[in-house]
Amino acid sequence: MRTAYDVETVRAAERALMARLPDGALMQRAAAGLAAACADLLGKVYGKRVTLLVGSGDNGGDALYAGARLARRGAGVTALLLSPERAHAGGLAALRSAGGTVFDAEAAGAEPSVARADLVLDGIVGIGGKGGLRPRAARLASLAAESKCLILAVDLPSGVDADTGEVRGEAVRADATVTFGAYKPGLLVDPAHEYAGALRLVDIGLELPASAEGGGLESLQHDDVAALLPRPTGESDKYRRGVVGIVAGSERYPGAAVLATAGALHAGAGAVRYVGPAADAVIARFPEALVSAGPPSQAGRVQAWVIGPGLGDDKTGMADVLASDVPVLIDADGLRLADVEAVRGRSAPTVLTPHAGEAAALLGCARERVESERLASVRELAARYGATVLLKGSTTLIASPPPEDGSGPAPVRVNPTGTPWLATAGSGDVLSGLTGSLLATGLRPLDAASTGAYLHGLAAREAARGAPVSAQDVASAVRVVWRDVSAV
Repeated sequence: MRTAYDVETVRAAERALMARLPDGALMQRAAAGLAAACADLLGKVYGKRVTLLVGSGDNGGDALYAGARLARRGAGVTALLLSPERAHAGGLAALRSAGGTVFDAEAAGAEPSVARADLVLDGIVGIGGKGGLRPRAARLASLAAESKCLILAVDLPSGVDADTGEVRGEAVRADATVTFGAYKPGLLVDPAHEYAGALRLVDIGLELPASAEGGGLESLQHDDVAALLPRPTGESDKYRRGVVGIVAGSERYPGAAVLATAGALHAGAGAVRYVGPAADAVIARFPEALVSAGPPSQAGRVQAWVIGPGLGDDKTGMADVLASDVPVLIDADGLRLADVEAVRGRSAPTVLTPHAGEAAALLGCARERVESERLASVRELAARYGATVLLKGSTTLIASPPPEDGSGPAPVRVNPTGTPWLATAGSGDVLSGLTGSLLATGLRPLDAASTGAYLHGLAAREAARGAPVSAQDVASAVRVVWRDVSAV
C-alpha cells in the first residue's frame, strides 16, 4: 500500500525526529537524497549547469545544501534567491564554500542563468504553501519550462496544494519531484499530480502512523489487490461465488447492457442476471448470462445490483433495486434517475460511480469545481449521500462515507492504474459491471471499488499497448491482468 500523509501529520513526525537528531541532520539527509536524484537526472554531474530557485525556509535550505553537494562534484551551480533576506543561512554558506554563485532573483543575471541551465531545482515553496506563485517566481518557472531544461521539484512543485492537489494560480511543472519522508496527497491527485512528473520518495527516517487517517490517501499496489481478489474453493458453486444483477440498457442503448454484463462476467462472480429490454442483445453475446424481463425483485436472488448504464429516462426497476437489502452500484443514467432520499435511506451499502460532470450535478455545482477540487468533491459526495463514491477521471478517487461514530473520515483511495486511451465510449459500463461483480463476491464497497478501478486500469493498459482501445477490448483483458495480479 502506498500511503500519502497530510502536512500536519508529516510535520509532527519531522518535529519528533528532529528532537532526537543533532541540529541540521534531518536537512542533510534530505539534501543528500535530493542531490542523488539530481545526479540521476543529469547522467553526469561534472560540467553541468544547475540553477536553484530558492525561497525562504527549509525548502530553500534543502535546495541550497543539495546544490553545494553538486558543486563539489564539478557542477556549475547558481542560486537565485527570491527572498534574499530570509534565505537559509547555513545552506547559503555551504553553497558559497563549495564554489556556487548566488544572485538576487531580481538581478540582471537571474533570467539568463535559468535559460542556460541543464537542470533547474525548484525550492521556492514548501509543503505549507497555499495559492499560486508570486509574479517573479512564476516568471522564472515559465522561463525554465520554455528552455526545455530538466525541472526537479523539492518535496512538491511550488504553487500546488500538498493536502488537496488543488492548483490555484501559476505553479511549477516539474519533470520529477523528490519528496521527503512520505508522499503527500497532492502529489497523487489531479490537477497537482500532472505538475509533479515522476515521483521519487527519499526515506529520511520519519515514524508515521500505520494508516493515513483524516486527510490522507491510500493507493493499492499489486500485492494489496492480489490479497483481495476472490478465489473459488473446492466447495464453491456458481451461487456461492456470488450472483450480480445488471439493470442496464434500453432500446436506444443496448450496448451499455452488453458491456456492463461483459465487465461482470470477467470479475469473479459465479453468475450474472440481466434484467431489462436489451435481453436479446445480452444473450446473443453472452449465452451464459441469466436474462429476465423483470422486475428486478422477481429475477431471482442476487448478492449485488448494478443499475444505470444506458437506461436513458427509464426509471423502471430503480425503486425495486434501491429497496433491496444487498449492495447496489449506481452509475450513468442511474445517478440522474435515483431518488436522493432513497439512496440516503438504504440500510445496505451503496456505491456511486460518477464522472466529473455527473458529480457536479449531484453536488449542484460547476463541473470545473469538481475537476479542480477532486479530493474535496469525492469526500463531500460520500458524506452527502452516505455512500462509497468512485469519482472517475484522470486520477480516480474512492471515498467511503464518514463513520457513524464520528471518528473522522477514512483515508481516500487513489487508483494508480490506467491510460488516456481509457477515455472511450462504454469503458465506464465495463467498470460498473466489474465492480458490481466484486461486490457480489463479498468484498466491502471500498475494496470492491478500489480493486475494480485497479483491474480496469490495468486491463486498459494491456489492451491498448499504446494504441486506441475499445470498451470490449478492456473487458476481454480483465482475465489477463487478473492472472498477472494473482501471480504476485
